[in-house]
Amino acid sequence: MTVEINNESGLEADSTGLLRLADFALERLRIHPQAELSIVLVDEDTMSAYHEKYMDEPGPTDVLSFPMDELRPPAEDEDPPEGLLGDIVLCPAVTARQAAEHGRTPDAEAEYLLVHGLLHLLGYDHATAEERIEMFALKDELLEDWAAERAQRSSRGTRVR
Repeated sequence: MTVEINNESGLEADSTGLLRLADFALERLRIHPQAELSIVLVDEDTMSAYHEKYMDEPGPTDVLSFPMDELRPPAEDEDPPEGLLGDIVLCPAVTARQAAEHGRTPDAEAEYLLVHGLLHLLGYDHATAEERIEMFALKDELLEDWAAERAQRSSRGTRVR
């Protein structure tokens, strides 16, 4: 996978951890190893501008996804297609504020939002109750598996953040 991250927010963020999580999730979802993903961390003014321009909503939001080639996880008997996944835009300032509301650390909230944005890039949505159940179950599964992977590596002495 080619995953790039650019922190343009002016705030500290666990870029390495987000990159590792993105790689982990893409591998678990069987996305082609040549697929490309861009993660951009932006300030509130930039996120507000994107939110208003692309979603016609005022003010900043926590995460936006911009799919490119509309890649989907392949069926078990299919080979994954190559292509560009797209861009995930996160706003660390918003993430930090809402983390406490959700009972998470800012890093855990960023991970939650990264997986949420990634699933949107892969065609998942939560507009209906059925879609929400499917998307959020998969998001929870990926985050639980990620936590288990980190714990396993940590117990072997390999630090994964």
